[in-house]
Amino acid sequence: MTRTVSRWHSPRLEQDISLVRWGHWGQPVLLFPTAGGDAEEVERMHLISALGDLLEAGRIKVYSCDSLAGRALAEKSGSVEHRCWLLKQFGEYVANEAVPAIHADCGGEPVEVISAGASIGAFNAVAALCRYPGLFKAAIGMSGTYDLERLMGFAGNEDYYLSAPLCFLPNLGPGPMLDRLRGRFVLLAHGRGRWENPDESWRMADALGACGIPNRVDPWSEGHDHDWATWREMLPCYVDELVE
Repeated sequence: MTRTVSRWHSPRLEQDISLVRWGHWGQPVLLFPTAGGDAEEVERMHLISALGDLLEAGRIKVYSCDSLAGRALAEKSGSVEHRCWLLKQFGEYVANEAVPAIHADCGGEPVEVISAGASIGAFNAVAALCRYPGLFKAAIGMSGTYDLERLMGFAGNEDYYLSAPLCFLPNLGPGPMLDRLRGRFVLLAHGRGRWENPDESWRMADALGACGIPNRVDPWSEGHDHDWATWREMLPCYVDELVE
């Protein structure tokens, strides 16, 4: 399987960050790691293997980047203000650095990307689409954690507000951004096993639905835990559904 690794210093994040690509052709999928995972976490945890048939068939190319903001949140590094700033800047890195790099890798064509992730990776996937609907056509959130204030035990500031769909969507007024979001699709899946919190997915769906943004919640069984085995089963199904 074709695999490339790129690394550069991000002026937005003020540190180095990696972007890894698997595959040779097809619809680009930006797959976010969990909390503090690096760009290669999804390969180590066999999500790339789970997508093997789609990759080999040239239906998709998969990209992943280091979860620098997620790592800072999980490790509670720096001040709350710094963590919120890094979360906002991570979104700007995705839009202004990672996606242009994906476009360049796809021959310079500004093709719309599918975002995907699990746990905090689901937060990043949904946030990327909601903040930048001109860049993303759909988002897949698996076992999502969408309220980071409650999870991490901090009170967010303006930077957090600008980063978190649960915060900014309710105040999104009529205009081009909302019009474009209403042409996008968000798929929210959760298990009902250990460590899962289905309420997070339903709360996110309610916020999207209140804005008229198409979405669907898929509950999986009690045998599907908040764990990699669940996401390895979920992700190929949903990517196959969303890719032509």
